[in-house]
Amino acid sequence: MREKTLAIIKPDAVKKRVIGKIIQRIEDEGFEIIKMKLLHLTKEEAKAFYVVHKDKHFYDSLTEFMSSGEIVVMILERENAIAHWREVMGATDPALAKPGTIRREFGFSVERNAVHGSDSRATADWEIGFFTEKMGLD
Repeated sequence: MREKTLAIIKPDAVKKRVIGKIIQRIEDEGFEIIKMKLLHLTKEEAKAFYVVHKDKHFYDSLTEFMSSGEIVVMILERENAIAHWREVMGATDPALAKPGTIRREFGFSVERNAVHGSDSRATADWEIGFFTEKMGLD
């Protein structure tokens, strides 16, 4: 079944100038990029996006990092998009990610791991709505 997921190329990967390589990988994996926008989140916008983590120890550093530079936000579509994108991204910790995954290739740490992806259909719906409504991803 075709489904949509949200993908973000994080500030670390944008700064490393690997946007094109990541997008090429996305297309090579059979995803259709439905929408894409280069954005710079404010700290408040990053806090709103990551509100689910507000009680976790990494919330402040994560939102600081995600508002530290430009990001590329994309809505991707394909069969089993959510699970497939998570597989292509690799484990959250790049050191534990399988060879050939985006995080293994371009990530630096658990937080600075190059890309973000929705972890469920409900999360994808919420995240897509967040960027469509609040951030003008139309």
